[in-house]
Order: sequence, then C-alpha cells, then structure tokens
Amino acid sequence: MTLPRHVAIIMDGNGRWAAARGLPRHAGHKEGVEPVRMCVRESLRNGIGALTLFAFSSENWGRPGEEVSALMGLFVEALDSQIDELHENGVRVAFIGDRQGFPERLRARMAAAEARTAHNAKLRLQVAVGYGGRWDILNATRQLAERCASGAMRPADLSEDDLSAALQLSGLPDPDLFIRTGGERRISNFLLWNLAYTELYFCADLWPDFNADGFGAALQDFASRQRRFGLTGAQSGEGA
Repeated sequence: MTLPRHVAIIMDGNGRWAAARGLPRHAGHKEGVEPVRMCVRESLRNGIGALTLFAFSSENWGRPGEEVSALMGLFVEALDSQIDELHENGVRVAFIGDRQGFPERLRARMAAAEARTAHNAKLRLQVAVGYGGRWDILNATRQLAERCASGAMRPADLSEDDLSAALQLSGLPDPDLFIRTGGERRISNFLLWNLAYTELYFCADLWPDFNADGFGAALQDFASRQRRFGLTGAQSGEGA
C-alpha cells in the first residue's frame, strides 16, 4: 500500500461531541487527547515521517474566554504528561504558529519540549497553535521583503522554493494527505500554501471518536488515489 510521507489533520468536533453529552466544551477537548496519541502511534507503526495537527487556530482566540483558558490548561497538562512518551518513541516535537498570545508558562513548556526532542528522527510531529495559513504566508513574505530591502537578495530572483523555506513547515515535505474529522468539508485557513497538491479526506467522525480504524480508512483511501500533480496519467505513471 502506498503511504503518505506527511499527514496533516484538522481535529474537528470536540465541542459538538461534548454538547451531545451535555458536557462543557472543554470536556470534548480533553477527550480528544487520546485520538492524538493514536495518530502518533499509527504514524510510527506505518513509518509515516511527519504528522501535523491543527490544535488551535489564530481565529480560535475569538472563542469564549472560559473555553480558551481551559484549552491553555489542557495544553500544559498534555505537554507535561505526554512528552516523556513522545521522546522515548523517537518523536521530534515542534510548534508552528504565532506564540505571542500564549501564557509564558506554556511558551516555556513548548520550547522545552522542542529542545528535548530536537534530535529524534522517527517522526516529526508539528502542532499548529495560534496558526493561520494567511498569517504563515504573510509572515514569510515579510521575511523575504526584509532580505530584499537589505540587499541580500533581489525581488526578481525570488522563487517558490524561497517562499516555502520561509514558511512554518520549512524543511518538511508538503503533506500528502489531509484529514478533517467532524463532517465539515473545508480547510479553514490551514497550511494554504502547503496543501496545493495534497489529497483531501473528510470523515463524519467527531474527533474524540476518531480511532485507528478511521485513520486506517484514510490511509486506504489515499492509497487508491491517482496523484498526477498537473500531469497526464501517462506522464505521472498513474495510468490513463
């Protein structure tokens, strides 16, 4: 079976899962920790090299303050409880997005987790927090504009590779497979540049209900796709 090198996931449906059970929204987010662990395990088991999870978008700051505070606490708790296991399993952890709005204690834990796992090589795990695809592109553009203004490079020489290298996923292959749970069919400002040729997979499972069978179904669906990258089937070796 052809497997993706890099899987990106929008973990949608925590709030609806909790509401259906008469629970506060943060209960759904807490229940959603186990599917994250499952995706890490399944990625390691299948030899997938990179996994990127959309945990908290730049737009999520507009949610009720109680929910945002609960999420911040959950991030700290999850980091403290999971980092040992991730490190022992050879997972390299990185956080992508704008961290400036996060509490100092959480930013310190993010940095500590990245430093501790920096030399691990079995799986690259990116957690998108305070992230937005438009912010990512704008931030990269500003970096390149500064380089041009300093004379380090000429605008006419800018290439797609230059922009890719300035984005948050620099150094990683673009995702081959995008999964979104929860039944919604949109990418919601996630990795806008990097998803240009990614295979999109949507499922109705709410995130706390997403399990290894669901992850396997997404991999099976990916293996059935013809990936042409703008070429004909004959050119790409994928048939007619």
